[in-house]
Amino acid sequence: MGGQTIFLSAQDSQLGRGEPIIDTARVLERMVHGAIIRTFAQKDVEDFAAIAKIPTVNALTDGEHPCQVLTDIFTFEEKRGSIKGKKVAFIGDAACNIAQSWVYAAPYFDFQLCLATPKEYESPATNKHVTQVRDPAEAAKSADLIYTDTWISMGMEAEAEKRGRDFVGYQVNREIVKLARPDVMVEHLLPAYRGKEITEEILEEFAHDIFDQAENKVHVQKGILHWLVET
Repeated sequence: MGGQTIFLSAQDSQLGRGEPIIDTARVLERMVHGAIIRTFAQKDVEDFAAIAKIPTVNALTDGEHPCQVLTDIFTFEEKRGSIKGKKVAFIGDAACNIAQSWVYAAPYFDFQLCLATPKEYESPATNKHVTQVRDPAEAAKSADLIYTDTWISMGMEAEAEKRGRDFVGYQVNREIVKLARPDVMVEHLLPAYRGKEITEEILEEFAHDIFDQAENKVHVQKGILHWLVET
């Protein structure tokens, strides 16, 4: 797109020496035309954006993953038309960043989101477009889109054994897909752990859509950058 990028890890900047994120924002806004931040704490992105006078993109935090959900919706609409009025079933950890972003997206795009998750992993944020259930079959019934993600997000590796037990029964498999609409789409954030959150059979059946979804990250992120620069 003709731009130039600079990659900075914490060790490459004064953040690694304890500089507050708001001071880093004040410095960088004088040197670059935008910032894309991928980090752990959601507050860091919000504090940076509140201070910096440049476009700031949340590329992932523990709390949100908005660019990914824009890609997911783009992929659905590319293949199935408008997501407005459709039913999206999210099966798995409803407290994770990707589920949270689906929750926030639902009222903006006017679709119904049904989260199937154990009680311990309920989404802390809901709205009138969102329901939370225990039974994945209830979520999948008449769904236009079934979505899943790994049960063990980055930084939660120590919880792998417990989560493996907690999410037994929350797998996207043939029985779940049969409950959805005949033209249902299945999406996965990737990487996928076959035999855990999704079966090998279903992943391969919907591989074309899932890997188009992965490719579309490039195109959607280009669109986000173009929109931010042009506006």
